[in-house]
Amino acid sequence: MKHYAGLVDMGCFSRKDAVELTGGTEAANSMLYSYKKKGLIESVRRDLFVTISLETKQPIPSRYAIASHIADDAYITNHSAFEYYGLVNQLYYEVYVASASQFRSFEYDGVTYRRVLPAVDKGVVKNRDGVRATDMERTVLDGINDFDKIAGLEEFMRCMELIPHLNGDKLFSYLMDYDLGFLYQKTGYVLEYFKKQLSLSDAFFNACRAKIPKSKRYFYHGLQYENHVLVHDWLLYVPEDLSAVTRKGGGYVK
Repeated sequence: MKHYAGLVDMGCFSRKDAVELTGGTEAANSMLYSYKKKGLIESVRRDLFVTISLETKQPIPSRYAIASHIADDAYITNHSAFEYYGLVNQLYYEVYVASASQFRSFEYDGVTYRRVLPAVDKGVVKNRDGVRATDMERTVLDGINDFDKIAGLEEFMRCMELIPHLNGDKLFSYLMDYDLGFLYQKTGYVLEYFKKQLSLSDAFFNACRAKIPKSKRYFYHGLQYENHVLVHDWLLYVPEDLSAVTRKGGGYVK
């Protein structure tokens, strides 16, 4: 038990961390074997371990801390970042992890960790608790870009309702890195709906309009089979009543 306190401080750790803690490979292997047998630690996946609380018998690190340790460049994104910031109506049993390092999706402690390709490089922050996540502006753009693949429009819009402010300069900087005309269209349309709440300027929306393509697009796949209207400012076919999207229920999603 002499190394347990050190493992508690780390929460998540690798075999290399164990070697540094114990002072040698043989000592580390002995500790890992003994502590796993006693239920003091668990293996999450290859070369990733978590410390187990003596009181709760549950992993000490959060799912977000675990995700941040999957690879050196791993960080949480999209709906998982909204969850981390406490801006969700539905708790998912999946964590979306962006990483250039390849890894297969895996499950640990009832949570599935899914890798997504990093969209851009900007907008990743390391928080005080050690969790790496997209900042709010990047999280919003990732959500707009992928809501039809991950959380769905209803849940995404409910998350947006809980955001008090966004930085327009950051948003546009990230949009330029994305360099997708369709994303300028979708972003302008969605954020204009929340313009007053988010304190976004006319200059931001004018800059987005200058970048949109001349072709009309559907806001999401399948919308052509639903009631929709054309928003001329954004050359975008959108749901006939966007506000109705958020008047549905919440809960837990697996």
